[in-house]
Amino acid sequence: MTPQHALLLSVAAAVATIAMKAGAWWLTGSVGFLSDALESLVNLAGATFALLMVNLARTPADDQHPWGHGKAEYFSAAFEGGLIFLAALAIVVAAGERLLNPQPLGELGVGTTLSVAASVVNFAVARVLFEVGRRHHSLALEADARHLMTDVWTTAGVVAGVALAAALGLHWLDPVIAIAVALNILREGWELMRRSVDGLMDRALGDGDIAKIESVFAGFADRGCRFANLRTRSAGPLRFAHVDLLVPGHWSVTRAHDLADEIEMAVQRVGTTLSTHVEPIAAPKPRLAEPDDPAEPEAR
Repeated sequence: MTPQHALLLSVAAAVATIAMKAGAWWLTGSVGFLSDALESLVNLAGATFALLMVNLARTPADDQHPWGHGKAEYFSAAFEGGLIFLAALAIVVAAGERLLNPQPLGELGVGTTLSVAASVVNFAVARVLFEVGRRHHSLALEADARHLMTDVWTTAGVVAGVALAAALGLHWLDPVIAIAVALNILREGWELMRRSVDGLMDRALGDGDIAKIESVFAGFADRGCRFANLRTRSAGPLRFAHVDLLVPGHWSVTRAHDLADEIEMAVQRVGTTLSTHVEPIAAPKPRLAEPDDPAEPEAR
């Protein structure tokens, strides 16, 4: 499955869960269920924008963007984080009004069933997004998956809390649960914003990716070259690295160039675009003869 296919699945799931959760809210009148429905609305907006950014991120490099468009995915994560903040604000406003004016809850049976069914859909789609996102190094998919998992736990908390409020007759508990939901999704929104900013600042590759590059270098250890000053960065699904390639000073330019091309192609096969800078290995300085020890007599 491609990232685009996974996000189309996420969009379809968001539409379905909005309908189910809105139905749960309409049947029960619970602001807890309303907060859950608003979060699914954020899921729809986030998944739609992520689909646009994933398509842009995979657009080939051009004259104006010679390194590609991979960082577009970070805008998707930041956008979804911003939507989460807005959804949390709307939930707090709705819950605050209900906290001041408590109301009895309606029929919970069908409403709860709809909400639980929506949570099952979100869980299944989140697992797919996690798998495809990790396989394709897509922050946009991982962000959408994390948000869906937050939605799953949110629904679990809402269902448990609303049931408790109805069983005990504590109508004020429903808006309190909604506010707790808002605080929880705010935490997730902050994490998405942090990761998007981190990515825009050219974060180095993870230890696993660096280990793959270094294993390629190790395969050239018997070719008379050395490697120094490895630097890496990621741009959405794209991986870049730069290294100094040290070769003997007596090599010809052609020989050094051919070896650099071979190394770059080998690293490309493990998923990273490598650029090399060729430097000569400094020849050892000739050792100067030590002066005779004046204490020893000259040999005759």
